[in-house]
Amino acid sequence: MNELTPAAMVIQLLGGLALFLYGMEKMTDGLKAAAGKQMNTLLARLTGNRILGALTGAIVTAVIQSSSVTTVLVVGFVSAGLMTLVQSVGVIFGANVGTTVTAQIVAFNTTALALPFIAIGFLMSFVWKQGVARHYGAMLMGLGLLFYGMGAMGAAMAPLRTNPSFAELLQSLQNPVLGMLAGALFTALVQSSSATIGLAVVMATQGLLSLPAGIAILFGAKIGTGITAILAGIGKPQDAKRAAAVHVLFNVIGAAIWLPFIPQLAVMAQAVSPVAPELQGIERVAEEVPRQIANAATIWATANTAIFLPFAAWFARLAVTIIPDRVVAEKEIARPRYLDQELIEVPSMALGRARMELGHMSEIAGTMLADLRSALQARDLGDLARRFDQIVVLREAVLAYLQKVGRQEFSDIEAEEHARLVTATGEIESMGAAISRELLPLVEGLRAAEIVSSKETTELLDRLLETIRETALAALRALVERDEQAAQAVLAKRVAILNLSADVHQLQAARLAQDDPDRFTKHRLQIEMLDKLRRIYSVSEHMAISELPRSILAGDLYS
Repeated sequence: MNELTPAAMVIQLLGGLALFLYGMEKMTDGLKAAAGKQMNTLLARLTGNRILGALTGAIVTAVIQSSSVTTVLVVGFVSAGLMTLVQSVGVIFGANVGTTVTAQIVAFNTTALALPFIAIGFLMSFVWKQGVARHYGAMLMGLGLLFYGMGAMGAAMAPLRTNPSFAELLQSLQNPVLGMLAGALFTALVQSSSATIGLAVVMATQGLLSLPAGIAILFGAKIGTGITAILAGIGKPQDAKRAAAVHVLFNVIGAAIWLPFIPQLAVMAQAVSPVAPELQGIERVAEEVPRQIANAATIWATANTAIFLPFAAWFARLAVTIIPDRVVAEKEIARPRYLDQELIEVPSMALGRARMELGHMSEIAGTMLADLRSALQARDLGDLARRFDQIVVLREAVLAYLQKVGRQEFSDIEAEEHARLVTATGEIESMGAAISRELLPLVEGLRAAEIVSSKETTELLDRLLETIRETALAALRALVERDEQAAQAVLAKRVAILNLSADVHQLQAARLAQDDPDRFTKHRLQIEMLDKLRRIYSVSEHMAISELPRSILAGDLYS
């Protein structure tokens, strides 16, 4: 190995780095696909306070090996009102602790496990084409590639042990500022702090890097992730940019505070790390320092979380100051809140985001229902029509998102959910059309004919409209939240709506006998109004039916 030429060393080093990065990506994708839904649920349930949020963020990130995915989920919860910005700060702090698990993994001398992991992972992915075993196979294969890449990088660097020029370069990294700068630049280049830390660990396994220099590179790597976070926030909602700002502030302030105390951090890392007194010189450094660097990363991130957590509200305010609320231009009809492109490769999470956007569409439909009565009284549906246009824009965005998600590999449950969501977007658009677009010609006819309904007709139609409004809201809840009880409540209102409709018909039939020159026009328009309102119920009923099992439908709908 010592006979490697400089060109061969560079090629082997870059090849090993490529395998390391690809293995990490594959491992992360497998973990996200296998455990993503459970981690999403865990985050949603266990973030009631800062401390619990930090612990949850650490656990979730340690499992799925992606602080960016954790942050994306948190942004969605903040946007949905399920979590405050202050609570999200705690989760982001915890996510920084969770990312140090990668350093702990790569610090083990695992070259011997590389090929077995690759073989077992490939076999699992090849045999199980569906189900969670396939994802765990991808995770194992990625882990094996990561270990193999580390071995290749280590072999490429082995000849540098005796290279005087390289020894001088490493000596310069003893200056913590230069070490931080090197770590930040390399991280910004490869867009992965884990790769930078992994390379530092590899250098340590060859006895090429001291612990203080490794800690300085670690600080720089974490600062370098700020560039990745900033780039990821471009074009995203304000909450996503604020989350990126918190991430950057955590690492930059943390590095600045600890920079003068690198020797003390090194002592703490040494105190909790195994030693090899039987070895001497480079061999001892190669045996001890990799684990010490990993432990220093965990100690540093954990200490920063403990120090900064009481100031979570301050971090949140600072993030809002840096990233203020954006004024949405009036010409912008609607903007999706929850459709994050970074989650497309994790179907379980992406489908959850699409369902959250479905809730956004449902909110708009709900406001249309709330304002329908006043709009009918004013004979002006212009505002309702504009809100319907928002629903149309969001539906197109959701369908485009689901089309991209549909290119991923689905489990049977995910495929069913994907189909449900595609159908549900059309259902909400149909309700919006029934509330505004289908009523618009009728309202224009009423306004042109200057028709004024009688007190009896108005009261009946108001009762019918209120019943239909309650039913439509229940249908939206059933569709978005998969609420079977709400769906059954929709079907239970059918008899009441039929009775009210019959009363309107009976009243209108009596009006025909009166001596009124406009009675036929009034009759036609009032019956059309009745039909349009019942159309809203028909859409609601269809929504409810789509969410009920056949066993319930057989008893409640067709008996």
